[in-house]
Amino acid sequence: KLGEYSNAEGADPNDVIFAIGKTVFGVDLPDAKKAKTNGSSKPAAEELPIVDFDYMKEFMKEVFLSYGVTPERAEICSDVLIEADKRGIDSHGLGRLKPIYCDRMDDGILWPEKPIDIITESETTALVDGNLGLGLYIGPHCMQMAIDKAKKYGVGFVACRNSTHYGIAGYYATMATDQGCIGFTGTNARPSIAPTFGVEPMMGTNPLVFGLPSTDDFPFVIDCATSVNQRGKIEKYAREGVDTPAGAVIDDQGIERTDTEGILRDMVLGKCALTPVGGAGDKMGGYKGFGWAATVELLCTALQSGPWGEDICGVDRATGKPKPMPLGHFFLAIDIEKICPLDTFKKNTGEFLKALRESKKAPTGPGRIWTAGEPENDARISRTSQGGMKVVAPLQKNMIDLRNSRPGLKEKYPKLPFE
Repeated sequence: KLGEYSNAEGADPNDVIFAIGKTVFGVDLPDAKKAKTNGSSKPAAEELPIVDFDYMKEFMKEVFLSYGVTPERAEICSDVLIEADKRGIDSHGLGRLKPIYCDRMDDGILWPEKPIDIITESETTALVDGNLGLGLYIGPHCMQMAIDKAKKYGVGFVACRNSTHYGIAGYYATMATDQGCIGFTGTNARPSIAPTFGVEPMMGTNPLVFGLPSTDDFPFVIDCATSVNQRGKIEKYAREGVDTPAGAVIDDQGIERTDTEGILRDMVLGKCALTPVGGAGDKMGGYKGFGWAATVELLCTALQSGPWGEDICGVDRATGKPKPMPLGHFFLAIDIEKICPLDTFKKNTGEFLKALRESKKAPTGPGRIWTAGEPENDARISRTSQGGMKVVAPLQKNMIDLRNSRPGLKEKYPKLPFE
C-alpha cells in the first residue's frame, strides 16, 4: 500500500507516512511523484480543487449505500462527516471516510448495518447496544433519544456500548442546541494518553463536549480532546519540519519528547504517549486533564460494563491483525424551557459571550478573541463562499479508489470533479 501511494500522482515525498514506513517497518520506497505544482512537492492551497458540499455529501452517502447501509442511515452518516468538513475539522470529515469507516468494514471489524438494542430504559435514561455498527448512525440515534426524553421530562441521558467511531462529538452537542437544549457528550477511544506521572497509554483522547444555544449566529460548542495534542497535529509538525512543543508527549523512560519524527516512530511502537491537557507532570496542572480524560473513560465504560485500554486498541497483539474496537459513548440533554424561557437563556448566553469577545485584547495577539464554536462558524462561512471544500491529493486518491472499487459507483461517478 505504501508503494502504491508513493507512485500516486500528487503524493508528497515529505509525507510522514514514508518516514514511518522506513524507520519502523524497514520499507525502502522510491521517491514519491512530485505533485503538479509550481516546482513544489505539494500543491499550493489555492490550486487545490474545490468540491461542492452537496456533491461531497452525496458521494459519501453512495459509498455507505454500497456497503449495505440503509438509505436513512447512509444519509445520517454522510451528514455527520460533511458537517466536520463544513466546520473546518478536516481530520473528521472526508479524511475519515476510507481509513476509519470503509477500511474497517473491509477488515470485518466494523459492520455497516446492525440493530440498535435498548438494554434498559426509564423515562429519563437508557442504555443501548450498538452491536459494533457504524457509530455515525448510532450516535445520532442516542442523542435524539436523550433529547426526546428531555423534551418530555426535562432531562435525558443515554449511555451506549459496543459502538464505534462516531465522528465529531460537536455534532451531537449541536443536535441538542438546535432543539432548544443544552447538550453534553463524550466518547472513549483507543489508548493514547498516559496518566499524570505515568508513561503507559491508558486512555483515549476522550473529548468532553458541551453545547449551549445563544443569540449568536452559532451555538457555543466546545469540542476538544482531553490531551494536549492529537496524533494528527504531531503529523502536521512533521510535515512542517518543526519540533513538537515540550510537555505534549512523554516516552516510556519518562522523558518529555520534542523530536517529532522520533515521536511518530515510537508512537507506532507503543513507546510514546500523549499527555493530558496541562502537560506532563503537575506543574501546569496536568492532573486536571488526566482527571477529565479519566472521567470520560468512566462514563463510557462503567455504566456500560465496556472495555477500555488494550481491549480497544484495534490490533490483536498476538497476530498483528485488526480487531474490533467496541467504544462507549454518553449523551445528555437538558430542555432549557423546563427551567427558564429559551429566549432568556439565549440572551444571557449571547451577552456574556459578546462581552468576552469585546474584552481587552493582548497587544501581541491577533487582535481578536474567539469563543467556542466561532472558529467553526468562520470556516463554514469561508468555505461556503468559496463554493465548498478543498480536496488534497491523498483524499482525491481515496475517492478515486472508492469509486473504482465499490459496486455501482463507477457508473454514477464516471468522472470526479478533479479528474
